[in-house]
Amino acid sequence: MNFAVLVINPGSTSTKVGVWSPEGPLLQKTVTHPAEELAKYPRVADQFDLRLGAIQEAVAEWLDGRKLSAVVGRGGPLRPLEGGTYFITDRMLEELRAARWSNHASNLGAIIAHYLAGRLDIPCFVVDPVTVDEFTPLARVSGLPEIPRKCRSHALNLKATARLAAAQIGKPLDQTRFVVAHMGGGLSIAALDGGRIADVNDGLLGMGPFSPERAGALPIGALVKLSYSGKHTEEQLLRRLSTEAGLKAYLGTSDCVEVERRIAGGDSEARLYYDAMLYQIAKEIGAAAAVLQGRLDGVILTGGMANSDYLVETLKAYVAFLGRIFVIPGEKELEALAQGAFRVLLGQEEAKAY
Repeated sequence: MNFAVLVINPGSTSTKVGVWSPEGPLLQKTVTHPAEELAKYPRVADQFDLRLGAIQEAVAEWLDGRKLSAVVGRGGPLRPLEGGTYFITDRMLEELRAARWSNHASNLGAIIAHYLAGRLDIPCFVVDPVTVDEFTPLARVSGLPEIPRKCRSHALNLKATARLAAAQIGKPLDQTRFVVAHMGGGLSIAALDGGRIADVNDGLLGMGPFSPERAGALPIGALVKLSYSGKHTEEQLLRRLSTEAGLKAYLGTSDCVEVERRIAGGDSEARLYYDAMLYQIAKEIGAAAAVLQGRLDGVILTGGMANSDYLVETLKAYVAFLGRIFVIPGEKELEALAQGAFRVLLGQEEAKAY
């Protein structure tokens, strides 16, 4: 049987959509949504009609006269769960519409996938949502009982690139040990043991390196004082730490290409803060390698930032002693979503219920 799946990945300012066969992509498009248009909707779920219309327009010509086997959406924040492919259920939809766990753009992935699949009477799935939680008990301990460590990461791309690296070395995924550094607007530096996320920094508002727009780990005493300074509401401070910090706070931009352009032009301040971010990333890679007791098949550098030669060479200088470095730039999210659906459709895995 010739399978084709529709893949939907809503992001903060765009929606990526594609059609995949087991052999590869048949269609890929990115629809950009103007910020002023999105600003009209206080809740992500309210963007449903806007994003649905954009998706339908993007794929209408290709779908004319063709049949789909399934629809798969990016998995938004859900309760902690193990990795895998999940059926989209009523309970999942209820939580995503209510933004129970987070008001994140990816909440719409399952909502739109379910709607379209219902119209076509075909199955619908999500794959490796951002709240995949495979932590060991040791990894959950923070140092304060009221604040357990959370497993929140770019799980989809972490696992997808680990599969690619495993194929390169000819090992089954469940027999591999990788440190994977996903580097984009947020950073997820993970220890993957047998394909499971044994430990990872919480890249949104947890620990780890600062990123182009997120603060990462901060000195606790100073953060407590800032919180009670009266200068910010809780909402303002959370927004500052998650979207207005990092390189953006230091240099006025979160665009790494622009920062590297400044460095090439002799901007010493740009070099200092960019190199400081890479220094922190390298430290986190080393920490993840320690989780694996130094026994690993390699370090994977991925995400949009891994397109930078400057970044890759700088990180290699720090972590090459750990072993082989795999550079898999960009985000393989559409492909990873499609492959998760195909593993179920081809009988290689069973879909899980939420």
